[in-house]
Amino acid sequence: MFRPRVIVILLLKGLGLVKSIKFKNYRYIGDPINAVKIFNDLKADELVFLDILASREGRSISLDFVRNVGDEANMPFAVGGGVRTIQDIKKIINFGAEKVIINSYAVENPDFITEASDLFGNSTIVVSIDVKKTYFGKKQVYTLGGNKSSRLDPVVFAKLMEEKGAGEIIINSIDKDGLMTGYDLDLIKDVSMAVRIPVIAAGGAGSIEDFKKAVNNSYASAVSAGSMFVYHGPRKAVLINYPDNSDLKNIF
Repeated sequence: MFRPRVIVILLLKGLGLVKSIKFKNYRYIGDPINAVKIFNDLKADELVFLDILASREGRSISLDFVRNVGDEANMPFAVGGGVRTIQDIKKIINFGAEKVIINSYAVENPDFITEASDLFGNSTIVVSIDVKKTYFGKKQVYTLGGNKSSRLDPVVFAKLMEEKGAGEIIINSIDKDGLMTGYDLDLIKDVSMAVRIPVIAAGGAGSIEDFKKAVNNSYASAVSAGSMFVYHGPRKAVLINYPDNSDLKNIF
């Protein structure tokens, strides 16, 4: 029986894994390669690694890191962080990643998505859209790790990314990030109904019931989480975990 993908999103800061709350208050979690080994054993569907400092520091995600993940991971994985050239993408793919995630540079240069998807195929190119509400409640696309408002409407921007050739969209609520209280279902639904390419829900998942709501109520094609897969219990003890496939099949 088909079920939506359940994707693990992991954040890199330097050489370590971190978790955030609303893209702030980063907490060190542990070694990323050790996490890959555990998610191998837990049979995770897919991994995503995002270097949260790369764009602000004017560099791309470490190719040595990509190679190390490629050597270890048994599941498909995607990486993002500072990607802004065709050469960046070529090297990342050559080092083992199945997909490349583009965030800030997609806002800065939307035509780059067309160039990249023409060369590598749109299934390789994922655009991650970080969204935050303004003081007046309007949702806008943010870049540079949630530090800069583009003033773009997320639905309009998602449609543009589809037109430019993106194969998937990750729609991520900054306001929900790390809270584990559920996704921004309205945001996910608005984007999912506006585009035909797969939309991955991100930001706020705390239970597999949240996955169900994102898929059944908001039409997400896939779901993702970070905190849910690295924390355990009300005190948020660090414990790498992932739901059993049987539990996931039962929830959808």
